[in-house]
Amino acid sequence: MQASSSKLDTEEYTLRKRLPHRYPQRHNDVYISAKTNFKAQESKCLKLLDAGNEVVIHGLGRAVNRAINLALQLKSKGVGTVNLAVQTSTVDLIDDLVPETDDGEPKTVFRSNSAVHIRIYRPVENTEPSEKETRSAGKEKL
Repeated sequence: MQASSSKLDTEEYTLRKRLPHRYPQRHNDVYISAKTNFKAQESKCLKLLDAGNEVVIHGLGRAVNRAINLALQLKSKGVGTVNLAVQTSTVDLIDDLVPETDDGEPKTVFRSNSAVHIRIYRPVENTEPSEKETRSAGKEKL
């Protein structure tokens, strides 16, 4: 059942927000929250970037701005050695309305929230000569 939050009385219901669906976390995934210390998140991302050449930052709702800011900070500290790949999405969230009185019935509210997924990576340099360089080197020998 979908309920409109504008028609609900806060004295009759208590809002309980369910946690958003989380995909299995990889070792290089960092979920950004608005409450965690920014410097701690930045140092964690730098360590992961140094160890594996790739970090994926996820931000949901209020943390989208913080996730973007963190990615830009990491790019500026990378001094041109890191690239960003940004993807946005919309996440469906579910809230439960628990009645304060015994005669009320529980309700469910569905809502959407914005999310951002930023892949920060160091591009792999190609050490093998390209086909064009190989042909030009062959012509020089002749």
